[in-house]
Amino acid sequence: MKTLLLILLAFNAGYVDAAGFLALHGLFTTHVTGNFVTLGASLALGTTGVLAKVLALPLFCLVILLARLVGIWFDRLGWPALRIFFVAQAAFLTGAASLAIRHGAFPNGDAPEALAMGGLLVAAMAIQNAVHRVRLTDMPPSTVMTGTTTQVMVDLADLMRGVSPEKRAAAKKRLGPMSISVAAFATGCGAGALGFVFGHEICFAIPPVLVLAAMGVDALRSRA
Repeated sequence: MKTLLLILLAFNAGYVDAAGFLALHGLFTTHVTGNFVTLGASLALGTTGVLAKVLALPLFCLVILLARLVGIWFDRLGWPALRIFFVAQAAFLTGAASLAIRHGAFPNGDAPEALAMGGLLVAAMAIQNAVHRVRLTDMPPSTVMTGTTTQVMVDLADLMRGVSPEKRAAAKKRLGPMSISVAAFATGCGAGALGFVFGHEICFAIPPVLVLAAMGVDALRSRA
């Protein structure tokens, strides 16, 4: 169940990032620091989407801050915080899908509808980032692959050169889940790109379903 949950979340993150990038003029919705690069490109080339990229990072930070504070409150009340966050993420993704299907395609990445859609996607993926950092700490990240890929390569190098038995065991323990996360994210990116190319804006109907499936898997996992 743990592996399936990781696959669903990482696949979803890659899917949303790729489809959102294509639909919203280069907006990264899952790892928002990439927007610094695309912001520079937009300014240099005079393309649209500048405002969306400027707003992405502060919105991302605000949602994570609120998620942490609200999550602490949920814990004190004894409410199922992780389940509530999954529902909130699915709701944001559903709102983004509704805007995409109703108003897309977006020739102007800074149009109000495009900004709203991008904001909902960023908020949804900020929740997933926060959930991983605080509530799924027994799993590798499902959203940002740079650190995960680096660790996979470091572990492979350590296993190849020979290290102490303790370090070797730790590397083997990390290697499987991290490799699965990277592979699921990459597969999600491909699926998101293909979904947008062939399905256009209707492709955004898939991420809310993936999140609800992840919520169901986590519920089964907690009962096991």
